Amino acid sequence: MKTPDYVQVVGFIDQTFINLKSDDYGGELDPHGADLRGNPLGAQVFSTSFSVDKTQYKQVIEWNTFMGGNAFCFKACDPAGPNAARYCEHIFDRIGCAYNSPNNAKNGTFESCDGDNQDFPGIYTDASGQVQTYTQPAESLGPIPTMPYTAKVPASSNCVTQTSSVIYSGLPTATPSTSSGKSSVRSSGTRTPTGTGPANTGSSSGANGSSGSPTGLALSSLTSLLGVALVVIFLS
Repeated sequence: MKTPDYVQVVGFIDQTFINLKSDDYGGELDPHGADLRGNPLGAQVFSTSFSVDKTQYKQVIEWNTFMGGNAFCFKACDPAGPNAARYCEHIFDRIGCAYNSPNNAKNGTFESCDGDNQDFPGIYTDASGQVQTYTQPAESLGPIPTMPYTAKVPASSNCVTQTSSVIYSGLPTATPSTSSGKSSVRSSGTRTPTGTGPANTGSSSGANGSSGSPTGLALSSLTSLLGVALVVIFLS
């Protein structure tokens, strides 16, 4: 999804394949962290999505990503936007994709879309028409049993459906080795992963996801799933 102020990708996974327990509702990674040096420490994001010249990368100062409940979302906000920090809010680490990146993604459907901006995370209009600000309770108080609002999913347009065969066209293939008799793996193209490693353990909601991922997006983690030191996101 590409909007006036940010781009985001959401999707679904079987998280047991990446060593997350099936009942783990995950948490958040962001550029801030408790000591303002990144969560994980030193995490950085670069993107061509906000460049006039799509070969030039810009650092995305404000971003967040959530994983858990067999879903994930990643949002990168325009560094020149006046509200980048608000659209890529980092304080709602316990309520997941449904509130930080509200969307209508469908499992098994691959789409890229244009979209309107969402409401700022945590800001909502109640039944009486009053604008309210949600305050997340401390984790020490236990699970969050209910929410006072349902996040509004922004409108989308110009959706283009992709096929999994195109998205995963660069997966490596195994071929027999001619020298030692042992098998080896050779890549026939550039692999395009669709997710990132797990975030902090918490009680965040699973994805309730908006229309799929932008074409050409690749997110690459350069360390283990539990300790990403550098993240690079390529968005055309």
